[in-house]
Amino acid sequence: MGRTFEVNEHDTPERESASQEEAWQGLRMTSAPDPNAQQSERAALRSLAAKPFPARLRGYLRMLGPGYMQSAMTLGGGTVSSALFAGAVFGYQLLWVAPLAMALGVVMLAAISWQTLSTGARPWPAMREHAGPFFAWSWAIGALLSSLIWQFAQYALASAVLVDLADLAGWSDAPPFLMGLGVLAWAIVISSVYGRSSGAIRIYERILQTMVWGVVLCFAWVVFQTGLPDWGELWRGFFTFEIPSTRNGVAASTLVLSGLSAAVGVNMVFLYPYTLLAKGWGRDHRELSIVDLVVGMFLPYTIAVSLIVIATAHSIHLDPAYEGMKLSPVEAAQVLAGSIGETGGRLVFGLGVLGMALSSITLQMLTCGFVAVELLGLTVGSQAHRLATWIPVPGVIGSVYWSDIAVWVAVPTNIICGLFLPATYLGFCLLQRRSAYLGEDLPGGFSGGIWLAAMFGVTGFLSAFLIWYVWGSMGL
Repeated sequence: MGRTFEVNEHDTPERESASQEEAWQGLRMTSAPDPNAQQSERAALRSLAAKPFPARLRGYLRMLGPGYMQSAMTLGGGTVSSALFAGAVFGYQLLWVAPLAMALGVVMLAAISWQTLSTGARPWPAMREHAGPFFAWSWAIGALLSSLIWQFAQYALASAVLVDLADLAGWSDAPPFLMGLGVLAWAIVISSVYGRSSGAIRIYERILQTMVWGVVLCFAWVVFQTGLPDWGELWRGFFTFEIPSTRNGVAASTLVLSGLSAAVGVNMVFLYPYTLLAKGWGRDHRELSIVDLVVGMFLPYTIAVSLIVIATAHSIHLDPAYEGMKLSPVEAAQVLAGSIGETGGRLVFGLGVLGMALSSITLQMLTCGFVAVELLGLTVGSQAHRLATWIPVPGVIGSVYWSDIAVWVAVPTNIICGLFLPATYLGFCLLQRRSAYLGEDLPGGFSGGIWLAAMFGVTGFLSAFLIWYVWGSMGL
């Protein structure tokens, strides 16, 4: 990666502090992180920089944060939809999709973190100035639309699970819209704390970390109860990279593309660099940010999705009642209940799915707020900004009108939102080569070339797959 993560001897604490203050003024936050805490963290990172990587890693694990936000955002309706169908119809054969999709995302998000933390510049104006208005506007509009579209499916998913959990608790026929309003109230309260202070940001991150690992533990318990996997088949599922033929009316290529789009969406790409700036991270955090992406995003996502695929592969795909395309998490939970009991099948599985939907809803609201900050010139934390996070609130009606079909609707929604990714990724590829933007931090040498080639490779792969899929769907 060229100059990688060296400490720049010219970056004195005073210059670093002034640079971060500039970034905060540019981001127009209401409350910057505590300067003393930030100076102490930067000193700790500079001390770690001289140690071997295992020692650095132990230190980094105590400072994670933004990666978990990405994990919480991507673990939502699209993810559970794709994973349920993949496991129920194709067994272990599509286990490779989740880790590959997330690895591709890590390549791009690592570059975005490098650019943002090296320059301290707000990414959307930087994209507009150094890559061009087309890429900037495609990115912002894609992030806004995908966040808005996804709210309908997320509310439908969350309300359906809450109705089932209420039935399990003895409250039959709970109104779906009432459940949706409860989810809306939760989302407004949780998303409103972000940007108020550095302490509120830490609380928000802790809530998301708890929810992410709670989701993983729920699905791990379900897999344990349904039986350990066939390790040979499991290995082949992760490493054969095959796209099986259409089965039971389900095209594997649709699920592959849905999985690729759900892993790292265009709205995630918009939110991520702003959360880095909101934490006050800077140049000294560049290596930490990549560890954060791997530990906080790649691992939880891959583990959670793989566990869903394995659990459904064990319990659902042989059931003739599910030969068609109608399979929701509630139905999956009820089928699992026949194998592992009401607690595992409906309570634990349902809580895991609910955690995925709740976290995604709040983060999509947060994304809409940051998009409005850039497009409308709002101050983060202002009343106008908090109202902008309410842009996707109409999605609550999905709890009434999409309850029965939301999970299947989520799959094509993944694909539609995935269409915005190539232009966004190409914009960041161009930024990676703009010396006027990165200056001395422009990645150079062999490693910098490999990194840029990987970015273009990810962009080209996703574009080619989208073209191939659309071409095939049109019968051309």
